[in-house]
Amino acid sequence: MQQKSPVILVDGSSYLYRAFHALPPLTNSKGLPTGAIYGVINMLRKLIRDYEPEYIAVIFDPKGKTFRDDLYKEYKANRPPMPADLSQQVKPLLDVVKTMGLPLVVIDHYEADDVIGTLAVQAVQEGKQVLVSTGDKDMAQLVNDDVTLINTMTNKIMGREGVIEKFGVPPERIIDYLALIGDTVDNVPGVPKVGPKTAVKWLAEYKDLDGIVANADNIKGKVGENLRNSLPDIPLSKELVTIKLDVPLPFDFHELKKQEPDTQSLIQMYQDLEFKNWLSELLSNKETAVVAQSIERNYHTILTEESFKELINVLSEQELIAIDTETTDLNYMKAEIVGISAAYKTGEAYYIPVAHDYLDAPTQLDRAYVLETLKPIIESSSIKKVGHNLKYDISMFSKYGINMQGVAFDTMIEAFLLGSGSRLDMDTLALKYLGHKNISFEEVAGKGAKQITFDKVDIDTATQYAAEDADITLSLHEKLWPMIERDAALVNVLENEEMPLVPILSEIERTGVLIDINSLYAQSEDLGERLTKLQKETFAIAETEFNMNSPKQLQKVLFEDMKLPILKKTPTGQAATSEEVLQELALDYPLPALILQYRSFSKLKSTYTDKLPLLVDKQTGRVHTSYHQVGTATGRFSSSDPNLQNIPVRTEEGRKIRKAFVAPKGYKILAADYSQVELRIMAHLSEDKGLCDAFAQGLDIHKATAAEVFGVSLDDVDNLQRRHAKAINFGLIYGMSAFGLAKQLDVGRSEAQAYIDMYFDRYPGVKRYMEEVREKAHKSGYVETLTGRKLYLPEINSKNKMLMNAAERAAINAPMQGTAADLIKRAMVNVHNMLKQKNMDARIIMQVHDELVFEVAEDLVNDMKVVIPQVMSEAIELHVPLLVDVGVGDNWDEAH
Repeated sequence: MQQKSPVILVDGSSYLYRAFHALPPLTNSKGLPTGAIYGVINMLRKLIRDYEPEYIAVIFDPKGKTFRDDLYKEYKANRPPMPADLSQQVKPLLDVVKTMGLPLVVIDHYEADDVIGTLAVQAVQEGKQVLVSTGDKDMAQLVNDDVTLINTMTNKIMGREGVIEKFGVPPERIIDYLALIGDTVDNVPGVPKVGPKTAVKWLAEYKDLDGIVANADNIKGKVGENLRNSLPDIPLSKELVTIKLDVPLPFDFHELKKQEPDTQSLIQMYQDLEFKNWLSELLSNKETAVVAQSIERNYHTILTEESFKELINVLSEQELIAIDTETTDLNYMKAEIVGISAAYKTGEAYYIPVAHDYLDAPTQLDRAYVLETLKPIIESSSIKKVGHNLKYDISMFSKYGINMQGVAFDTMIEAFLLGSGSRLDMDTLALKYLGHKNISFEEVAGKGAKQITFDKVDIDTATQYAAEDADITLSLHEKLWPMIERDAALVNVLENEEMPLVPILSEIERTGVLIDINSLYAQSEDLGERLTKLQKETFAIAETEFNMNSPKQLQKVLFEDMKLPILKKTPTGQAATSEEVLQELALDYPLPALILQYRSFSKLKSTYTDKLPLLVDKQTGRVHTSYHQVGTATGRFSSSDPNLQNIPVRTEEGRKIRKAFVAPKGYKILAADYSQVELRIMAHLSEDKGLCDAFAQGLDIHKATAAEVFGVSLDDVDNLQRRHAKAINFGLIYGMSAFGLAKQLDVGRSEAQAYIDMYFDRYPGVKRYMEEVREKAHKSGYVETLTGRKLYLPEINSKNKMLMNAAERAAINAPMQGTAADLIKRAMVNVHNMLKQKNMDARIIMQVHDELVFEVAEDLVNDMKVVIPQVMSEAIELHVPLLVDVGVGDNWDEAH
């Protein structure tokens, strides 16, 4: 198309369906499906960007029947109703289209095709070129020298030659072509058994539909008979596929001028739909940013003693302040403070640089003096503090002898409790809740290899970045806290569980765990030798050398060279070599078993025995992990650098790694682990009498379940029955189906279903609880833990059966896992406080799953073996006893 700015007519209805089926089922944090909206808007944005149109319209089909239904009652009769996940997106999409300044056209009684055809004719008559954006084959009949089609989803443009190439006939014969082949989706009759090839052949031979009809008697065979039988229907088929070019419109194309977008409304819509990149783009634009800016933000640099003292006086009088540190490193053990920012009212914030070091850097206040002067404020319990990831700032101040008190709010945790999704960084939350685009760290410090540390950033730039952090933290808190306050249970979780943990986790991280590096070096050497041996054995069986970590080479060896059965294929049709596949093959073949063992040892070596020594802090001789309170859907901790949660406990090699976590001289490692905590929580939540009685009597719960399910006495339960009962117990609390249980137990699906039926027959309270939880989840979109933490399930009402089933399984398990998370968190707070109050020489050094690990002075071990389990078992009151297993040793493995 020669013209830069054609009249663009968009087939909105076509793209709505195509985007819905083509894109993944996106949802926002409120559970609203957004994939189709995103797809259509993305396509519109591309058209506008590529063609900069003066005239554009987005045309949708109307609700209800059209004139074609009057012609033929069976028209589109085979079409299913619009999926619920799609119908929810229609109104938000139309709202966004209008807000973008794009004319939106819906004409009663006429389909989008007819409106597009009519507008195209009008535009061409006025000397304009037209670009029709569609994926609908019917539109090919509109193509001429002035009308071109574009499929924006494939970026393919189709003029006259393109129509001939695609369909085999020119645009002026498309109506005849469509009348012959019909349309099963729209229920257009056509001629039975006449497909595209036959239609193209006939039109080439007889020129047009009239010619074909005139020669119907000359066409031989069954297809000729079908044609003759269809002659009465052909005029109807032709009329149904013909796009009307004379729809009576209440306007003409001159009124389809693109308008300026309503930026403020668009910002709000992108916030609600959680289209982060587009929102960020709007807020980055200087023109639109002015519209979006509802708060005037003033940021001040504190460089003089006089201005610093004034700030100290003001901060000393506040009930709540936002505080943030800028440092040289993300690692709290290595970092040094470069500056401190503070805010006490939204829109105004202060940055105190203390260690910016670059050519011509202005003189700054002395860091020791600033910290000493700030210390009474930071250590004041009456001045409440709010931060974003405040744990980091607590650790930073602690390095300089300041023990932060009044730790009241953390906006990252507030957002997490409100179900704000997996992205909880300040930039994302500012966009989502405030419609504000933060200055990014890359904007001030650069990217990649050229990125500088914060002490090299010029102070004027640093002030805008750092002061904004404190200001936006305060603004976020003022937005999020009222939302939490409306729910007393969430207030309880925040105030009595999450916030008290923040300084405790900081202390645990800074304490770290003593590591025996020599033990790890020896293990690495041993694993290296075993890997070499395994490699030789593998190559001998395979009769060739290959890269055991390469799926492609593994495919060739297993399935081409050795002809092992292909159990599963990847989405691209290749033979799968996943762990699950190898485990199944390993039951019958030695090579997959060796490869699994090799992978296991290789992972242990690279992840732990090689890496852990590198993570040991040179000053402390300890490993200092980072615990994450937020991020996991159920509220459980995760940890990184190193990830302590994934060190294997069931294998000899994994336990050897735990041996390297040692107690210092004069101390012991004490491990306190909740026993079968999720099953106990299930007993409490379901109030099932059989389960509660079994726990109350202190029975082996798996043996007790086996006795119930298999109808034998406790004494007669054998190992296989107990193993099956254990799989049922844990499988059901994870929402496992009969299919999943059958796979785990290696039994038939009907046998697995029989086990489940027997289980529910013996424990009817469990079945009732599961049904109630599912029902509540569908109604409210979330489930709750015992303490009132809400666990959101955005896919619970998805029309995608797989997604909904997964959400239902999560709904059953989440209250148990979430309550277990609440339990360990409350236990940590209670145990930590008890140790501090009694001034005990004992401290928490790790939290892993349902276990707390302590470093305890040798002379206190016997007392702590009694006191710690007692405090832990009282963290939450259940209908059944909470048991805590305790072990003591010189290393973590011995204490297990």
